[in-house]
Amino acid sequence: MAKSAKHLLITSTEAYSGKSTAILGLSHLSLEREISIGYGQPLATDFRENSSDTEKTEYVDFLATTLELSSNQVKTPLLFLDRHTINRRLQGDDQENYSQALQNYVKQIEADLVLLEGPSNLWEGSVFNLSIPEVAEAVDASILLVSRYHPLLVVGSLLAAKKFLGDRLLGIVINDIPQVELTEATETIKPYLEDQGIPVLGMIPTDRILNSVSVREIATRLDAKVLCCSEHLDWMVESLSIGAMNVNSALGFFRQRDNMAVVTGGDRAELQMAALETSTHCLILTGHIPPKDLIIQRAESLDIPILSVDTDTLTTVEVVDNSFGKVPIHEAIKVQQIQNLMKQHFDIDRLIKHLGLEVVSSV
Repeated sequence: MAKSAKHLLITSTEAYSGKSTAILGLSHLSLEREISIGYGQPLATDFRENSSDTEKTEYVDFLATTLELSSNQVKTPLLFLDRHTINRRLQGDDQENYSQALQNYVKQIEADLVLLEGPSNLWEGSVFNLSIPEVAEAVDASILLVSRYHPLLVVGSLLAAKKFLGDRLLGIVINDIPQVELTEATETIKPYLEDQGIPVLGMIPTDRILNSVSVREIATRLDAKVLCCSEHLDWMVESLSIGAMNVNSALGFFRQRDNMAVVTGGDRAELQMAALETSTHCLILTGHIPPKDLIIQRAESLDIPILSVDTDTLTTVEVVDNSFGKVPIHEAIKVQQIQNLMKQHFDIDRLIKHLGLEVVSSV
């Protein structure tokens, strides 16, 4: 094991790039090599307005439970960034030396490798001296940059990040690469970035399970009433369909999708039945019209939850569509899939070597 802790700051150039996925996968790979893991988050930004204290720390609690980390291995965020905290800083009411506070914060985490989760981009937190370069400098951390794949933009953004972060950039992970783009990304983009002095440690393909969302999460985001099958809210939804056409057209359309959430009016019984006879994991009804008893009975026989919402169809579709790939990783199926993907597509041994960590054994 390492004689002293190493610090790795995991960050991104934009929100929803896959930092949490990388942290969870990297943690599992490190633990397999008997490297103890610690976790902290200097600046928390990815929570909803008016979130409760429990909601603000639920990912930390989930990570501690999943990885079996003790209380001295994991810390809740040092600072929650919201309108109130920003205004206090701008008005001069907050004079805290966050660089010093961060150093004290990190010293309380006991591990061989301390993983620090950065905010949504490289400059967020600058007003508190907690931007990515400032955090890395304060705790002498290397940086792992996670970037979502954009065929026309990814190279330019990573080159710019390299100039901004300098030698502290240890390597990158390119995430969510479509299968049709994977060969080009591996054979063209990766060698080019390596030639520019940017180690590419991971090339993670798009995965339908990781981009899916649970029925429970959909119900929460829509503030929906669950009409039946509440015991199956953990079913995962991978696609979204709108039932607004005639039933014959709908059947053909529905059969092209897998594990859908179908949004349709409460008065469209024929479309509701068509959805239930295809690969539907959730039926979402709009219009304040309760479904017929026949629909409820059929849904119960198939274990398909039906949700009733107060929002109109367009708003409902926007809420559900925006949840794909943008929800916390709390489901066991996603945890297992992350482990599999990182084991296949992330070079943990190269990372360990760059960090200068000693390991007892390797898997």
